[in-house]
Amino acid sequence: MIIWLASYPKSGNTWMRSFLISLMIKNKDGLKLKDLENIRQFPTKKQYVNLGINIDFNNFDEVSKYWNIVQSKINSDKKIRFFKTHNAFCKINENLFTNSKNTLGVIHIVRDPRNVISSVNNHYQHNSLEESKSFLFDKTKGISKDATGKIDIALPQVIGSWQTHYNSWKIIKKNYFLVKYESLINSPYDEFYKVAKYLENTIKIKFDDKQIKYAIEASSFEKLEELEKKEGFTESMIDKKKGKRRKFFFLGPKNNWKNLLDEKIVFSIEKEFQKEMKELGYI
Repeated sequence: MIIWLASYPKSGNTWMRSFLISLMIKNKDGLKLKDLENIRQFPTKKQYVNLGINIDFNNFDEVSKYWNIVQSKINSDKKIRFFKTHNAFCKINENLFTNSKNTLGVIHIVRDPRNVISSVNNHYQHNSLEESKSFLFDKTKGISKDATGKIDIALPQVIGSWQTHYNSWKIIKKNYFLVKYESLINSPYDEFYKVAKYLENTIKIKFDDKQIKYAIEASSFEKLEELEKKEGFTESMIDKKKGKRRKFFFLGPKNNWKNLLDEKIVFSIEKEFQKEMKELGYI
């Protein structure tokens, strides 16, 4: 069955994947960015094609018809696996993104939208923060390309607004675990320890303090940033002007909305997402 790593774009999914892989997959040479391929995205074209499903892969309606069919086929080996997704827990034409038969649990990573906006702006190469704000506010938002722009890899995902995305996943009752990006920054050991304990309870694997500390250190922003410089990162965005890969690990913990946003942008975000931001303790 599947444990989802669900998040709105640019909210810490890659960091969480790095931690989980460092925790569960022992690599004597340390974490490599290619190791992140051990936790793949859903949905992708390859997952469909491997099952003989040939459809219009740019069509949200067509893709949604097979969400649970593909998941059921993948789960037929009875193994536990992780998938990252930016898809909201939504329904298209009665097609639910996942169901209780396919899902074992959800690790839901959430980030303050005032910090998400600048990361989205850099990642998607928007022309302004106003354009990025429209991205965050769009309740019907879908993305049809992955981070690298390779439409033949990632299939269309319905993400909605920051608000609708957060509210969609929090209704999951079975083995749901909420992680705040800011808590990972401020108290990494305490928070990642909770993630490890969640896994112990969900998949019945024990982790000792040494393993958890190692995984935290191996997946730190500084280590990931260093690895990207040495190895490059296939998930980084292609620069629209230069044609080269852009830096994926952009600001990380240094991304502080107080230093990057004007009052108008801050006010509009806090007004739009007031209920959810209060619920999460952001305001």
